[in-house]
Amino acid sequence: MEKTYYPKPSETTREWLLVDANDQTLGRLATKIAALLLGKHKPNYTPGVDNGDYVVVINAERVRVTGRKLDQKIYYRHSGYPGGLRSVTLREQLQRYPERVIRDAVWGMLPKNSYGRKLIRKLKVYAGPEHPHAAQNPRRVEL
Repeated sequence: MEKTYYPKPSETTREWLLVDANDQTLGRLATKIAALLLGKHKPNYTPGVDNGDYVVVINAERVRVTGRKLDQKIYYRHSGYPGGLRSVTLREQLQRYPERVIRDAVWGMLPKNSYGRKLIRKLKVYAGPEHPHAAQNPRRVEL
């Protein structure tokens, strides 16, 4: 009887990947980033095992959306107090916090548990072309 291979944390090698969001469609970009975080591009992918890579996203402010989503898509947040529901459109969110737009789109495609929270910490999003991860020597990925 053959035993099933189960990757151990010590056997996984993590890379730093650089993704340029310039003129990329938001949803399509988010699915590819989520797959990189989950490690689906590696031959030893196992569901529930963290063997994905770190992903650095630059130019988040230049991401595209299709249709009329800039004015029709609304982000909600609640303070926890009565009457504390706040809403903001995608256009306003892109102007004020473009990093949150990509982070929220990727978070929607990850598991909503401790595993997903661990994965989202490996995502680094920056509004412009500058990032502080030059020391990690990230490899540019074309999506």
